[in-house]
Amino acid sequence: MKVIIAAAGTGGHINPALAIANKIKQEEKNSEIIFVGTDRGLENDLVPRAGYELKKIDAYGFNRQISIDNVKKMYKTFKSIGQAKKIIEDFKPDIMIGTGGYICLPVGIAASKYNVPIVLHESNAFPGVAIKMLAKKAETILVGFEDAKERIKNAKNVVVVGNPSKVKKLNFTEKQKQEIINKIGLTDLSKPIVLVFGGSQGAQKINESFINIISKKLNKDYQIIWATGPNQYDMIKTKLQSLNISINNIPNVKILPYIYNMEEVMNCVDLVVSRSGAMTITEISIVGKPSIFIPFPYATENHQEYNAKVLEKVGAAKIILDAKLDDNILNSTINEIISDKEKMCRMSENAHAVEIKNVEDKIYVELCKILETKKH
Repeated sequence: MKVIIAAAGTGGHINPALAIANKIKQEEKNSEIIFVGTDRGLENDLVPRAGYELKKIDAYGFNRQISIDNVKKMYKTFKSIGQAKKIIEDFKPDIMIGTGGYICLPVGIAASKYNVPIVLHESNAFPGVAIKMLAKKAETILVGFEDAKERIKNAKNVVVVGNPSKVKKLNFTEKQKQEIINKIGLTDLSKPIVLVFGGSQGAQKINESFINIISKKLNKDYQIIWATGPNQYDMIKTKLQSLNISINNIPNVKILPYIYNMEEVMNCVDLVVSRSGAMTITEISIVGKPSIFIPFPYATENHQEYNAKVLEKVGAAKIILDAKLDDNILNSTINEIISDKEKMCRMSENAHAVEIKNVEDKIYVELCKILETKKH
């Protein structure tokens, strides 16, 4: 199988693409796979690190406002169709896979010109612009959530397969949990642990709320593990210092730039507070944890709120909109959940019930179906 994969920008687009590539390689060792991205996104690190070749085109995402900058980006993206065509001419793929985002559009248009079958994967509950624009050209659109299916019109075939993720549910003993939590820097398993992460950017309201919760000592009934994101850590450290609080010496609180063993930690904690990217929703459903989501308000098409509703509507999560977030609302919502053990168990079970299993297997089956059909 010769495969060209369009994936660029964020981990939310690139990691599912890598998972699909790895599955193809696992099933067909002689397969040839190349990625198409830009020279700006995370693909420049993640794709070569995973052992795949990355070809680059000069494509851009653009918003709907009319501006000189936007017109330039649209022109460059239109021109990049020619660059994508050249890559397809040289490589002669059997199939093109796109995992959402602006890069899919020029590569998808180029693939359709050469009658290369197109498969798209949409990880969000609310499909992005590129997926919608390419819907008619795609043989199949694979979606991460059931909710996305009804939002894609004019597609030949939409299949719910779930989102590929490396995270697994791990059933630790109490002793194992204690060891993991001790390594993080907390010592007490008797108090519920709240895991907080907001990403490397765009989590200012979450940061402000937790700084206030910590400075007012509102978290007397729970502990906090807070991954600030590398870009936010120093700012938070400085802010806490101005309040005479040392970031490394806060009772019942551990603040870190980044958590490298997130799978282990997520399996040990009692509640998650975070933004609601598609992969976060997927991981929380896999491990089965109650959650409080503060959707990123500037996400395209407000897709993070739609993602959060996937778990909210089954009783697995609470949503606090960014505009309404403050320390008192957040603290009371945390306490409302952790004070009721039965409720926490129900929320955990409801979250886990949303998990879609054997995701990569399902995706590979769909790819094979398309290639088999094209032979006849």
